[in-house]
Amino acid sequence: MSTVDLPLPRLGTALVPRLDEGETQTGKDFSSDQEVRWCPGCGDYAVLKAVQSFLPDLGLRRENIVFVSGIGCSSRFPYYLDTYGMHSIHGRAPSIATGIATAREDLSVWVVTGDGDALSIGGNHLIHALRRNVNMTILLFNNRIYGLTKGQYSPTSEVGKVTKSTPVGSLDHPFNPVSLALGAEASFVARTIDSDRKHLTAVLAAAAAHRGTSLVEIYQNCPIFNDGAFDAIKDRDNAHALIPLTHGQPITFGVRDEETGLGDQALVRSAGGGVEVADTASVPVERIVVHDAHDPDPSSAFAISRLTDAGYLNRSPIGIFRQVERPTYDDQARAQVTGASEAAAAQGSPEERLTALINAGDTWTID
Repeated sequence: MSTVDLPLPRLGTALVPRLDEGETQTGKDFSSDQEVRWCPGCGDYAVLKAVQSFLPDLGLRRENIVFVSGIGCSSRFPYYLDTYGMHSIHGRAPSIATGIATAREDLSVWVVTGDGDALSIGGNHLIHALRRNVNMTILLFNNRIYGLTKGQYSPTSEVGKVTKSTPVGSLDHPFNPVSLALGAEASFVARTIDSDRKHLTAVLAAAAAHRGTSLVEIYQNCPIFNDGAFDAIKDRDNAHALIPLTHGQPITFGVRDEETGLGDQALVRSAGGGVEVADTASVPVERIVVHDAHDPDPSSAFAISRLTDAGYLNRSPIGIFRQVERPTYDDQARAQVTGASEAAAAQGSPEERLTALINAGDTWTID
């Protein structure tokens, strides 16, 4: 299995001021006085509660946590958290968060966005934040529909989806958000589900600890405009719908064998170099793919992400697909500014440098 050894020791929140010794916080400390205004049964409630319960575990001061959102149902998130926040503009939350993260290394920066906000008008802003590896955590709520504008198809809606904007069925091939993020070489990519509190919290903890851009896709039900979009993977009787990913473990799923702990189906390498599903009993154990989230090459993680079909999600890998370390944009930008400032200071005071420039003649060269 490959390993990663880059000189990047700091965690995602390592530079953010922490609570004093003995000082504690609870979920209530992160709950604002604003009335939560989502439709009854919306998956956003579960995610909000999980985040409010999880944030105290970070041990960070609330004034050093910032949530930035775009436009959409999920983008009301900052109102309901007692932290700093910004309800920004459609699709541009990653760009605004980039500025915040670059200017303030003492902040824990979060982006809350939806499949329409992030992948339609905000598509370019998302992929550039991912490739730059800015130190922020992006929560992408995917309900496969436009909810705030009352039920139009979104970039993740399946082909043939009948909505108010596609009355005879959508012709667009949907995005796979995890594949998109891996294609942009994001350093942390994960997927979880709104209804699985334990899994959601564990993924959030790993994402927050990561130095760089973390993207977490959250399958989230919209009971009004796209109810049941994830029934296939939430059906307890369908043991083969979810493919759990655990770093360092063989990827098997389905009905578990009590003796071996392996599921009755497994992922193996295909002849073309990708992955495919096989019956565990029919293949040697050494052929089963062992998940390596730390592999610097995203090819294997991408192949696994492609198992998610573009239709009704009858099979979906879930967990952390990729978790690697590489230099972050904001750390390097601050180092660049510091270096330039130190070089300028070595050449004299600002007044001395300005005087020399004015008296230098009609032309001058800037390195």
